[in-house]
Amino acid sequence: MKIQRWLFRMTCCVIVAGYFSVSMEAHAQEKVFRAGASVSNITPYLGDGIVGNFGTPPPAMHIHDQLSARALVLDDGTNKLIFVLCDNVSINREVFDEAKKLINEKTQLPKANMLMAATHTHSGTSAGGEGEKRRGWHPDEPLDEYQRFLAHRIADGVQVAINNLEPAKIGWGTGSVPQHLFNRRWKMKPGTPTKNPFGGTDQAVMNPGVGNPNLLEPAGTTDPGVSFISVQSVSGRPIAVLANYSLHYVGGLPDNHISADYFAVFADRMQELLKADRQDPPFVGIMSNGTSGDVNNINVKGSPEKLPHYQKMRLVANDVATEVLRVYKTIKHQDWVGLKAVQSELSLKVRRPDAGLVKWAQGVLSRPDSIKPNHPLEKTYAQRSLQMQEWPDNISVILQAFRIGDLGIAAIPFETFAETGLEIKAKSPFNPSFTIELANGGYGYLPTPEQHQLGGYETWLSTNRVETEASRKIVAELLLLFSRLK
Repeated sequence: MKIQRWLFRMTCCVIVAGYFSVSMEAHAQEKVFRAGASVSNITPYLGDGIVGNFGTPPPAMHIHDQLSARALVLDDGTNKLIFVLCDNVSINREVFDEAKKLINEKTQLPKANMLMAATHTHSGTSAGGEGEKRRGWHPDEPLDEYQRFLAHRIADGVQVAINNLEPAKIGWGTGSVPQHLFNRRWKMKPGTPTKNPFGGTDQAVMNPGVGNPNLLEPAGTTDPGVSFISVQSVSGRPIAVLANYSLHYVGGLPDNHISADYFAVFADRMQELLKADRQDPPFVGIMSNGTSGDVNNINVKGSPEKLPHYQKMRLVANDVATEVLRVYKTIKHQDWVGLKAVQSELSLKVRRPDAGLVKWAQGVLSRPDSIKPNHPLEKTYAQRSLQMQEWPDNISVILQAFRIGDLGIAAIPFETFAETGLEIKAKSPFNPSFTIELANGGYGYLPTPEQHQLGGYETWLSTNRVETEASRKIVAELLLLFSRLK
């Protein structure tokens, strides 16, 4: 009997030890963090119009550098987060929705875990539908050829990034690159003519010109922060860097060139600085656009610059990449962090032309071209104002928040002002935090109520499409989403 009891105890000990061994092994397996990245070519055909500026879009005649959809997938063993940054000025929600549907059908990953955004290069063709009708409301129309191509290439890129998933470490940091950021909205000295296209005057003027003697003060601020996420293999090989910087775009290239602007130059420079060339899988550098709706890189208080094409974007990208590298060397990459995602749909009122504005627009468009306009963009905004009649009374937009360890990321489908991004950073429960704009759709500019009072290009009807209180509602909703991630 004693031998039997002894054997029973020993068997129990072995079973218990085996249970704890299996349990600990399973727990360790759950704590494996993985990451994968990819680049998909989304360059359009030559011949289509390059959008992003006023007037008739010039036809694309040359490809200086390819446009890309750069994907990063993070996996904590329970949740996956997907980032996709596309080289385009703005991408309709319907395109991103189609890409998310394709990805969900293949992977069953929830769409709320997919953050897709445009970089805002002004040197690509439209992903907003064919021709000028893209400013109207046509959500039920089938996607055009390039939109379908774009959705499939996004989905393909995410699939490749998933294929590239491997055990990884993750870290993040924030630096500062203030020297290239200038608020482009200026208050002018009293008595300065500040006509707008609608026959009135504004207090704020966008891009008033280098050396303008009538400058009074900037109408807003800038956000000098450059935030980034870095993922490495367990051996320390760089997998990807996803950065965020609040600069509209750079430009400085021929009108008919296709280019991904400084966003792609940054990615290439990071690869060079990290000595990550010729890897398998390839290193992927990614630059996302922060809250830069009122920020550019033109110092109107300085002297006119005469630089060769593409040189300014190289200067900007190099400075940002160099700062990221400096901070990169100081951060600790963690073996595992938790991932969470939430999103909501926020209903916003749409700005519509009233009867007086409709009558004005019809009158402007009926005038012969021989009559000198009161403003160079008078007919453009008369047409766009009438197009706003096609829009519904309310639109529903996607707002999104990600948590990566103690890092918070917000996503907004507008060209968002710097002060809004700074407010989100200040009020976020996560430190650090940053915001990616033009994410999951693109609905124009998002001035604050105070900026609406000043007028200016970003507030004009059709450039801005939603209620004047929209920025406050969006900030409040994002803070609620952040609270759900805690």
